[in-house]
Amino acid sequence: MRKVSKHMTSAFVALFVFFSGILPAQAQVAFDTGTLTITTQAGKQLEFEVEWALTAEQRARGLMERETLADNAGMLFDFGETRMVTMWMANTPLSLDMVFIDEAGVVVRVAEKTTPFSEAIVGSGKPVRYALEIRGGRAAELGLTAGARLVLPLDLPQAKTP
Repeated sequence: MRKVSKHMTSAFVALFVFFSGILPAQAQVAFDTGTLTITTQAGKQLEFEVEWALTAEQRARGLMERETLADNAGMLFDFGETRMVTMWMANTPLSLDMVFIDEAGVVVRVAEKTTPFSEAIVGSGKPVRYALEIRGGRAAELGLTAGARLVLPLDLPQAKTP
């Protein structure tokens, strides 16, 4: 009996060490950052410090498990092509505004104050190239609505499609 419990303990320790090394590596996804400007329909310039979600892995990870987001922070998803987009809030404890933007940089829809941890689908409503996630309620505070224009930076990183 003593040998069995010793082997079981060794097995549990080995599994713990194995998964301790793998899980954090899977959870950590690196993002490049940059500044993004949007011009509202009223002509107000809004600047955001964003993380670029350019790869399938980055887009899948998004802002999951983030507990805070600064007022001028966000994440810009580049889908690499214009298409209908669906997103959700699984594993995301923050309420977010999802700003859907077409290839020309025009905001076509703002999904405001999404529900944290929800698996409900949030759709773009129209074909888009980009989606910007910002803190929930921020779009209304800033007057960011459909018709606003994303000023595409010349050095905008390009999406890496699989």
